[in-house]
Amino acid sequence: MADRTSLSHGADIAPARSWWGWGDPGQALPDAECTELAALVPGAAGTAQPVPSIASLELPPVRVSAPRTLAHLVSRDPADRAGHTYGKAFRDVVRALHGDLAAAPDLVAFPREERDVVDLLDWAATSDVAVIPYGAGSSVVGGIEYRAGTHSGVLSMDLSGMGRVLEVDRVSRSARIQAGALGPCLEAQLRPHGLTLRHFPQSFAFSTLGGWLATRAGGHYATLHTHIDDLTAALRVVTPAGVSESLRLPGSGAGPSPDRLFLGSEGTLGIITEAWMRLQDRPVHKASASVVFDRFPAAVDAVRAVAQSGLYPANCRLLDPGEAALSGVAGGGRSVLVLGVESAHHPVDGRLAELVALARDHGGSPVGGSTAAGDSAAEAWRSAFLRMPYIRDGLARMSVISETFETACTWDRFPELYEAVHRDVGAAVRAATGAEALINCRFTHVYPDGPAPYFTVIAPGRRGSEVAMWDAIKAAAMHTLGEHRATVTHHHAVGRDHRPGYDRQRPEPFALALRAAKQALDPAGILNPGVLFDAAG
Repeated sequence: MADRTSLSHGADIAPARSWWGWGDPGQALPDAECTELAALVPGAAGTAQPVPSIASLELPPVRVSAPRTLAHLVSRDPADRAGHTYGKAFRDVVRALHGDLAAAPDLVAFPREERDVVDLLDWAATSDVAVIPYGAGSSVVGGIEYRAGTHSGVLSMDLSGMGRVLEVDRVSRSARIQAGALGPCLEAQLRPHGLTLRHFPQSFAFSTLGGWLATRAGGHYATLHTHIDDLTAALRVVTPAGVSESLRLPGSGAGPSPDRLFLGSEGTLGIITEAWMRLQDRPVHKASASVVFDRFPAAVDAVRAVAQSGLYPANCRLLDPGEAALSGVAGGGRSVLVLGVESAHHPVDGRLAELVALARDHGGSPVGGSTAAGDSAAEAWRSAFLRMPYIRDGLARMSVISETFETACTWDRFPELYEAVHRDVGAAVRAATGAEALINCRFTHVYPDGPAPYFTVIAPGRRGSEVAMWDAIKAAAMHTLGEHRATVTHHHAVGRDHRPGYDRQRPEPFALALRAAKQALDPAGILNPGVLFDAAG
């Protein structure tokens, strides 16, 4: 087929990544900026916790060795082991800053092709070595940290060497892509074809396609195609029981979907090595606007009207007064709604005007008189959004507790949930820290039947007690979500940190089915043990 291309250029070259914190180490906040930030949080520590060097770390001894035939794929270098110990949750960053790497993997593997993955799994299954699939380490729910404690060794399997776009089907607008492809490298390989996956989570530069699939990541679109699930046509997954490859189809009603079994399975049922993904033509027409509201409940009503209008904006981010002020987008107790529309084929100004009119009908005031003003507000929010993880790390160095949790609920339940989070999580913060919390909220995605609120909690902590404080706040947040019938997570996955809430949320017959699938696909129990469920109960 003339419009179908096979690609063979090299795999992704991973960018430099901080071993202890978020993203690019060159973007980490200097000590002076950490101190300035902490000054805004009464009771925060006076000096920044120093970042330990790799050479100063005391890593546990290596307990296992790979066979000679696999030795070229495996590293026991301290830098590799340290960098693959934790994800990027607050508790991960704090433990790394304190030099606590007791959970470090014994070995880190860097497979270059699927055969390597198969061989590594075969060895691990016969040697009682736990295997933790690793994309780029951006998990914020304990998804890549070994906590089971009973295996003979632990192998972190880093798929970043498998990052190629292998095949492009321009006619069907889809591509076969290796799971280790980082976001920017994936898009760079699609750009010559005029196509895009258009999946841009906050972690875009530091996460992989396989990670998005394994965690059911949320992406760019605030409405309609909100999750990576919506863009997935077929998966290829290596399990200890064999390779599962689903048929690429636009849709099918043939029984339960095999892809749905592995989407969100977080590496506990198999290792995703390739996927056929649905693509789009690159957008040409874009427009955005921002609308200010004096009353947050009115802003919520406006967003509900937008979500139920069938206009499907690409961006529909509502910032409550605290979030708007923290991001520098608006002050004075006002809320801000950022709207964006785009298309590869049609002008979008008319659709944006309809959306703004809906917001105005609910008491909103558009900022400025043109889309340029909206672009300015949207860009300010985007810059703050991308900078947030680095700010979180800077606050962590000052022992400031910073927790984020996202959820989804129906529209009728949101007002009560919003109040309960402020009341109950706020009380948990006071009990844990003795201080008042700053609690903000934004909508990341919205649906006709409900929003996906994302809460941020900031409070001063005590140096040396940050993890215990964070754990108490996390437990309170999970309890509050469960009490109000909101999901334990909308797009950050379950991992190990959300396990208590997920155990309560899922139906028990489904848990039985998951354990049975685990036993059938991974009888030795080596794949990411402790994530989602315990194999025995």
